[in-house]
Amino acid sequence: MAELRAVPSGDESPEGVDPNARLADLLRQSSWGDEGAFSQLYDAVAPRLYGMVVRVLRDPAQSEEVTQEVFLEIWRQSARFDPDRGSALGWMMTIAHRKAVDRVRSAAAAGRRDHGYHEANQDVDYDSTAEAAQASLEAERVRKALQTLTPAQRGALELAFFGGYTHTEVAAMLDLPLGTAKTRIRDGLIRLRDTLGLSS
Repeated sequence: MAELRAVPSGDESPEGVDPNARLADLLRQSSWGDEGAFSQLYDAVAPRLYGMVVRVLRDPAQSEEVTQEVFLEIWRQSARFDPDRGSALGWMMTIAHRKAVDRVRSAAAAGRRDHGYHEANQDVDYDSTAEAAQASLEAERVRKALQTLTPAQRGALELAFFGGYTHTEVAAMLDLPLGTAKTRIRDGLIRLRDTLGLSS
C-alpha cells in the first residue's frame, strides 16, 4: 500500500447482504492471506478510518500515513478479530483511533524532548512547580481510574472525551444503538466519579 487511494463512500454492499457480516467475512478471508479480500475491505472502510484519523490529527498528510499504518495493523491482526465481541467496523475503528492517539502522544513526547533542555534551565517560581506537580498527580489518578472501566466503557469514553465525538458519532463508530452508546458513556463517567471519590 504505497499511498491512500481514492475510494468510494464505504457504505456500499451487495444488495441483501448485511454490511457488518460482509466486513467480518472479508476480515476472515484476509486473515488467510487473501489479498483480494483485503483490497475489498480497504475500499469498503478506508473513508471511515481516514475520517476517524483526520478528526484526531487535524493534518491530512499525517492522517494518510497513519491510515496506512492502521491497514497494516488490520492485515497483521485480522486473525484476532472476534465477531462475538463486536462488529468488524467497530474493531477496525478502535485500531484507527488508537493509532491516531499514539501519533499525537508520540508528537507530544518529541516536542517535550526538543524543549527539554530549555525548560530545564528556566527559572520557575515555586507556585508553578507545585501546580505542575499537582496536575501530574491528577492525570495519573485519572489514568488509573480509566483502567477500572470495562473495555466497552473505556472505548466509548475515549471517543467521546478524548476524540471529541458526539454520542451519535460514537454510536456509529462502535456500531451500537445510540441508547447503548449513551449508557456506556454515562456508566463509565459514574464509575470514574466513584473511583476518583468525586461528589456528584
